[in-house]
Order: sequence, then structure tokens, then C-alpha cells
Amino acid sequence: MLTLFPDAFPGVLGVSIIGSAEKSGLWSLETVDIRKFSSNKHRTVDDTPAGGGPGMVLKPDVAAKAIESVVCSDAVSDDRPLIYLTPRGKPLTQERVRALAKGPGLIVFCGRFEGLDERVIEARQMEEISIGDFILAGGEGAAQLMIEACVRLLPGVLGSASSTTEESFETGLLEYPLYTKPRDWNYEGEVRSIPDVLLSGDHGKIAKWRQTKSEDITRERRPDLWEEYQKTGSNNGDDHERD
Repeated sequence: MLTLFPDAFPGVLGVSIIGSAEKSGLWSLETVDIRKFSSNKHRTVDDTPAGGGPGMVLKPDVAAKAIESVVCSDAVSDDRPLIYLTPRGKPLTQERVRALAKGPGLIVFCGRFEGLDERVIEARQMEEISIGDFILAGGEGAAQLMIEACVRLLPGVLGSASSTTEESFETGLLEYPLYTKPRDWNYEGEVRSIPDVLLSGDHGKIAKWRQTKSEDITRERRPDLWEEYQKTGSNNGDDHERD
């Protein structure tokens, strides 16, 4: 993690199963303070944008030195993707997360201010990734989100490998509703019960119910995903009964 705020890490990455996996050696995290690569006594890392405008821009010389400090320079090439988290990047998808999780690791540059000098992005061929159509104060929160998405897919991190196979986006659909005990839950005088089909013991009916609910939820909430799902033919054109 290349960041102006190394104390922001591990943050949420240090708790629960992700934190336990780090303590167990299943993954590791190193932070690099970008400010240490500034050459003046004030540790300046930014300057005004060329052409005018609000805010400040991260300086190319400082950013490049920080990157070069972690990129392998020996005969063995460093094939870890160099990622810059920015709202203008390509949306982070579960497909990309799976690919990153299978790879050799990541180098992540956490931006601040108005952004990073474009020349560094071009010269280092940085992969620009966005976690959503909104703006954050910096890339640290986005980096933690992306790393958690990757780490949880590593072998041994989750208790069961099947935990990752029926989630939202893994099949092109959003996940079906989940329930647990008690069977009947009274909330403000209204009894809400687990759907009978989930307690029937009929695994075929349960699978069909879950598929139908996933399709209904995706169609309603994410028409973009539903359109893509139909294009891929994942549903084979079947019309499922509505329970």
C-alpha cells in the first residue's frame, strides 16, 4: 500500500476472518509512506494543478520514487499489477477480484487531493480501478475494500470453500434472501416466518426457490446485471415458477 496515511492500515483488514488470516500468514500487508520520498525539508507531496483549478495534485517525482521503491528491479520482473484507485477507473467487478486473488499480489497506490499527475499513470502503466460512482477523500478506504474482496477468496481464509460460490455476482445474479432461526419472529406485533419451502427438506424445491428469488431481485434492483445475465444464456431461457 503506497499511501500518505500508513496508520490507516490495516483498518478493517485487521479484524474478523481477514485479520485472523493475516495473523496466520495466509496473506500479508506492507505500507509505504509516500511522503518519505519528498526531497524538500517540508516533505511536500503536492502542487497546484497545471492550467488552474481547485485543489492540489500529487507530484510525479515523489509518486514515481515511491512506486520504484516497491517494484522489483532485479532480473526477475515484478508482475504484480500496479493499481491506482480513482473514480474514473474501470468498475471493480467480482470477476476482476477473482483474477487478482489468483495472482502474485498487488501494488496499490492510494491517491489524495484532486488526484495523481497523469504522467505517472501513463509512464508506469497503472491500472485504474473504481469501486463505485462516488467520491472519497482518498484511496485508503477503497484499497481496504478491494483487498478484503481479494483476501477472502484465498484458500483457507473462509471456513468453507462453498461460502464463495453462491454469493451475489458469482453466478451473474444477486444473492437470494437468507434466513435462520427462530422459525417465527415477532416484530412489533407482526409475525414474520421463514418461507415453508426452506424447511421442506426438498433440496430440489429449495434450489429452484433460491434461483427464482435471485432472478427476481436482480431483475428489480440491477437491470444492468439482468440484461447481461440474459445475454450470456445463463438461465437457458427457463421461466421459473414464482413461489
